[in-house]
Amino acid sequence: MLEEAIQGLKIDPDGVYVDVTFGGGGHSRAILQKLSNKGRLLAFDQDEAAHQNPISDDRFHLIDGNFSHLKRHLKFCGISTVDGILADFGVSSHQFDSESRGFSTRLEGPLDMRMNTKSEWSARELINEYSAEELQQIFKNYGELRIARKLAEHIVKERNQNPIETTQGLVSLLTPILPKHVFNKIIAQVFQAIRIEINAELEVIKSFLEQTVEVLQTGGRLVCISYHSLEDRLVKIFIREGKFVGKAESDLYGNRNLPMKKVGNLQIPSQEEIKENSRARSGKLRIAERI
Repeated sequence: MLEEAIQGLKIDPDGVYVDVTFGGGGHSRAILQKLSNKGRLLAFDQDEAAHQNPISDDRFHLIDGNFSHLKRHLKFCGISTVDGILADFGVSSHQFDSESRGFSTRLEGPLDMRMNTKSEWSARELINEYSAEELQQIFKNYGELRIARKLAEHIVKERNQNPIETTQGLVSLLTPILPKHVFNKIIAQVFQAIRIEINAELEVIKSFLEQTVEVLQTGGRLVCISYHSLEDRLVKIFIREGKFVGKAESDLYGNRNLPMKKVGNLQIPSQEEIKENSRARSGKLRIAERI
């Protein structure tokens, strides 16, 4: 949904924009094409691989950091407010396709799943050290799996015989207890749950969204692309209520005090885009404007 995202930003050629998920740089390059010589783009990525694919442009600056520290990094760069922010949550194609990163359910690789390869805590430690109760909560809350307890107990039982070291080791371990007709779906949900826990993904998104209110100037746009219901739910609730728990406060006249207003409706990929890129099929795009 590249074109939809760029259109959603409503780019001012002379404005300042932020791409908080640089990845392969596709969105950043598209934004730069819309900017004049006065415009400026800052991008975030904590993955070392992303920094091996820099953009050579005086208007561009790539920040080595997590976008949960959005405000701090922008302040360090001398920027207090921006005209638009783009976030494309989830795992990049490069990360999925790299066996050594351990994100793929299909490729053999180490149990890793770290967005930041400098982090000491990986999926291997989680799978082999978390208690059955902790694993159950992760699979239930982040994988939305009804058989969370069964999965957790089976993993703990099997790892007592041999440590679980690889992605395919985990897949093979779970194969006997999963129905064939939903096998791929459940395995994907298991990997999703582990990845979210390892990278504290939902907490990162919450922190980021709260900071966008302080960073976006009036009329500035926020564009978010989510790939599963947990991410999208956070974005939807925050745009609607300005918080994650409870309703927005109202004044004496019943007017709701909201920092953002929704722009347009939820957008999903076209059938043509899904044919070209099957990974785009679960994408959901939402746009908001700072009030």
